[in-house]
Amino acid sequence: MRLSRPIVLILSANPAFARELAAYWPADPSPPEFTVLEQNLFRDPAGSDYDLAIADAASPASAADLKHALAAAARPAILIRPGPQSPFLLAQLPSSAVNSSRDNSGRENSNRACSIIELTSDAMHAGYPLWPVIAGLLGREILLRCHAEERASEAETIRAAAEAEATLGGYIAEMRHNINNALTSVLGNAELLTLEPGISAAALAQSKTILNMALRLHEIFRRFSSIEKELSVSARPPFKIHPGRAAGVK
Repeated sequence: MRLSRPIVLILSANPAFARELAAYWPADPSPPEFTVLEQNLFRDPAGSDYDLAIADAASPASAADLKHALAAAARPAILIRPGPQSPFLLAQLPSSAVNSSRDNSGRENSNRACSIIELTSDAMHAGYPLWPVIAGLLGREILLRCHAEERASEAETIRAAAEAEATLGGYIAEMRHNINNALTSVLGNAELLTLEPGISAAALAQSKTILNMALRLHEIFRRFSSIEKELSVSARPPFKIHPGRAAGVK
């Protein structure tokens, strides 16, 4: 599981844009790390290290370029651009899906389509812009959802590995008697060879080696049987005493 804080990439050439966004970001016990980058330097979207991008589009042309670059990154993004006097969502454009992989930082890229959310920057309330508040709230929820999906993916990976190990363990448990029978035969024949009169020293040494290895395998399976019994006992439901019977016990 990734222990580092999430990274919010702010794409803007205006220092005030990043200051307002960071100032209005909701209080969080583990706030994200903010990285500021000018839009024209965002040339390798797929190789960039971030969890959420918030871009400042000052013109329709820059908005189109940013949408194209953010779609190529296939990660959640919020695009702030001039628009109608409304603080609400202007558009939610799915980017092209990519295969699940991990980038250079170890973060997993989901193969589902990520969304580019567009918000207007012109909405005002009591003389203050609304976009920093809305972008901050949306950004926090997006990061929380990404974190939850990442943990769910890790849990599914652990579950699949545990299921595979359980299948292997079940197969070994089913074959235990057959393997024990084979080991018993090997042990018996190895002991007979060590007692064979006139056996050469080399053959005697090889017979003792076979005998010792068979004994070790027998001990391993004996311990396996003991662990299996302990697990079967621990998996049983707890024993409950009926209240009437408990009252009659003296």
